[in-house]
Amino acid sequence: MVKNLIIAGSAVAFLVTASFAADRSVALNKEIESLEPMKGIVFWPDQAKDQKDLQKSISLEFSYCLPCAVVKGKTDDKIDYDWSSFEKMLDDIASRGHQAIVRFRIEYPSATIENASGCTEKVKGATAVPNYIKANKSYTETYSEDPGGDGPTYYADWSNKELLWFYKQFYTDFAAKYDNDPRIAFVQAGFGHWGEYHIYGTKLNFGVNFATKDYQAEFLTHLDSLFKETPWSISIDAADNSYTPVAGNKTLLALNFGLFDDSFMHAEHDISQGNGDNERNWRDLGSDRWKTAPGGGEVSYYTEKDQREFLNPAGLYGVTWEDAAAKYHMTYVIGNDAPEGSYATKERVYEASSYAGYKFEITGYAVNKVSAAVRVKNIGIAPLYHNAYVTVNGVRSDKSLKGLLPGKEATFTVASLQIGDSESPEVSITSDKLLKGATIPYKANLSASAEVITGLLDENGTTAIAGKYILNSGSIGNVRASKMTDLKGRNVPGKAAKGAYYPILKR
Repeated sequence: MVKNLIIAGSAVAFLVTASFAADRSVALNKEIESLEPMKGIVFWPDQAKDQKDLQKSISLEFSYCLPCAVVKGKTDDKIDYDWSSFEKMLDDIASRGHQAIVRFRIEYPSATIENASGCTEKVKGATAVPNYIKANKSYTETYSEDPGGDGPTYYADWSNKELLWFYKQFYTDFAAKYDNDPRIAFVQAGFGHWGEYHIYGTKLNFGVNFATKDYQAEFLTHLDSLFKETPWSISIDAADNSYTPVAGNKTLLALNFGLFDDSFMHAEHDISQGNGDNERNWRDLGSDRWKTAPGGGEVSYYTEKDQREFLNPAGLYGVTWEDAAAKYHMTYVIGNDAPEGSYATKERVYEASSYAGYKFEITGYAVNKVSAAVRVKNIGIAPLYHNAYVTVNGVRSDKSLKGLLPGKEATFTVASLQIGDSESPEVSITSDKLLKGATIPYKANLSASAEVITGLLDENGTTAIAGKYILNSGSIGNVRASKMTDLKGRNVPGKAAKGAYYPILKR
């Protein structure tokens, strides 16, 4: 049967076949029985390896990494790399079914580097600047004996043109090689002690022991152009305008960086608890930043009990992990010393990990012979920051789940299917940033007798109507208007719709 369609705002008409496949709801019942990837409590690789009972209660492992450990030198204008040690670390983490959070650092007070020929080895507090740069006569580092009580520390020479070129080029090359790598979930970057945007205890000297604000702005802008699939983050200490140009700079604040907080849940973390600098830093770098970029960090080491007791269901300093995570929309937090306390049972670590980040529920599922429509709600505390797709019988939706906010739901249309009249096609959530064979678990409690949701295509594999086109409501025959959808799945008549790879004690 042929029906007329009228273009909105125009007298032009065209013809379209209005012969539609039978739309029906499909029963779907699932519970989330394993931890979702790319979220939760994080251990360092050594701890993750040792805590065999907790390996299914976490999905992420963190490691500091060293530029000098993967750089052999430079030939002409190209850096010579040997990624073998880095690859070994990634493969080790992946062997436990986990993904990596990596932070390439330059300065690390008291740390001694070993087994890395491109680095200055066996010198306490040595920088991770590659030796080929240090060999340049124009390169001169500075030194502090015991800044902030953290031990001997050498500082990179941020006046050196080769280092300034290298630092940007290194991340260019790293992103080109690893941005799409499913073994890496998140990247952290920065300057200063541990890459955390400060050199407390040492007098700040821009362009000597710390990068200038102009260079920092250039570097951050460069990073934002590199990573398309892997979220990147900087320390909340970047809000300190005595060190950085970020806070108050609209251009830099518009960059899509996430945040990590390396003293999360300490006794005076929030304004209501006392000092409150951490909370102010989160606020000054964008209170809505979590909507597009991840919030993460590390539980405080200010006292021994911070890491060991933050999982106490009764709370730490009057705040539970769940309350703190929800307030800052945390996707992950490093709690490496939690197993040294009494609260890190496999059940509690799993519970805490599960509470972080995103969580999906499928709230509607319908099919016809050629398509499926799946409505998904985020019932977590933060979005998913990686591209992931509703997948039916191995076919993905065009639209990604990335960025679906907590409490919101969206309908995902899957086209080009062949579905039998009584078939209940399998639904999964897949992503190229997951380890091989992994999917994102979801919950669902749906009946086949539920009202059919919108979002299905017609049996020709096209939509009844698209974009600004509207149906001539007087000529839709026996086709129910509530079930005719456009390419975006909208109901048309209703609305157009530990230090690199070496054991280094943490401060």
